[in-house]
Amino acid sequence: MTGIILTQYNGKIIGPIAKLLGYLMNAIFEFLNMIKIPNIGLSIIIFTIVIYLLLMPLTIKQQKFSKLSAKMNPELQAIQKRYKDKKDNDSMMAMNAETKAVYAKYGVSPSGSCLQLLIQMPILFALYRVIYNIPAYVPQVYDVYSGIAQQIKSAGVSVEQLSKMVSSSTYVVTNAVSAAKNSDNISYFVDVLGQFNTNAWTQLAAKCPDLKTAIMEVAEKSKHINTFLGLNIADTPAIKSVSVIIPI
Repeated sequence: MTGIILTQYNGKIIGPIAKLLGYLMNAIFEFLNMIKIPNIGLSIIIFTIVIYLLLMPLTIKQQKFSKLSAKMNPELQAIQKRYKDKKDNDSMMAMNAETKAVYAKYGVSPSGSCLQLLIQMPILFALYRVIYNIPAYVPQVYDVYSGIAQQIKSAGVSVEQLSKMVSSSTYVVTNAVSAAKNSDNISYFVDVLGQFNTNAWTQLAAKCPDLKTAIMEVAEKSKHINTFLGLNIADTPAIKSVSVIIPI
């Protein structure tokens, strides 16, 4: 695959972060492919672990802040109680000064916890954007679907028709259907095909009998890269299925 994949998330804040994380996901998948283990499930696990390790310093600081807050709160509540009915300017200034003194005593900032959350949240949101639409960030996965996407497009199948075969319509599918109304970019077909499970591939083969062999070959490739611990992570696990161990 060449060129820019247009279906990466392009939000002003989360978009650039997702793009950076996409490079990481791609590097992980390429490494696994190099050692003959091209697996999306394993890539996601390694990807998530790496991100959480990178965020560990912020997590530790947040945990320390939480522990110190438990110690500080009785003192802060005592200050608030002492000045509860005093609304004059001098009392308010005195309460603020005593509150700051408590924070200084424990060596923390009143906004410390919020700052750590503000840093972590966009990264975590971006992480999920990448996981939701891996073909948009990993060229080798994109290539699995792009060939058949072009063929079914030429056969007259629309992105909207593909979307109706998906078991649950994610934001990736919804956005692809909406965008495809104004563009015939093949990437929108790939977006939806990347969300296909076993049943969806069967439906597509029935809809395009002339392409059945090619479709089932891609379905098999998709199953191969999505199979983790012997289970296809593209398929929604039933409650009694052993597949429920994957989230755990």
